[in-house]
Amino acid sequence: MRYIRYASIAIFGLALVLIALANRGVVTLRVLPDELAGLAVLNPTYDLPLFVVIFGGIALGLIVGFIWEWIREAGERVAAARQARELASLRAELARLRGERARDTDEVLALLDKAS
Repeated sequence: MRYIRYASIAIFGLALVLIALANRGVVTLRVLPDELAGLAVLNPTYDLPLFVVIFGGIALGLIVGFIWEWIREAGERVAAARQARELASLRAELARLRGERARDTDEVLALLDKAS
């Protein structure tokens, strides 16, 4: 199973390298469109290889998706923490009740408690 995983990673890496080699032409990346550039004081432009733009867009999309999912699951994490606290409280109460029950049913301990 481990070899299948390594082979999959190698194939994926090879595909990324081939995509990068096929798209290594330089493109100009502008922050604002030309129509709005006259209104702005600065309009930086960057000359980057196309594969950097493609892979950067994919990485940015993944990061935004992870953050979005983390925020969406915040309520579920709060509910899970609340249930964990409640479970710990109930287990402590159960242990306390089992201890009281064991003391009450043991006749020898009950006689010793009466003698004291």
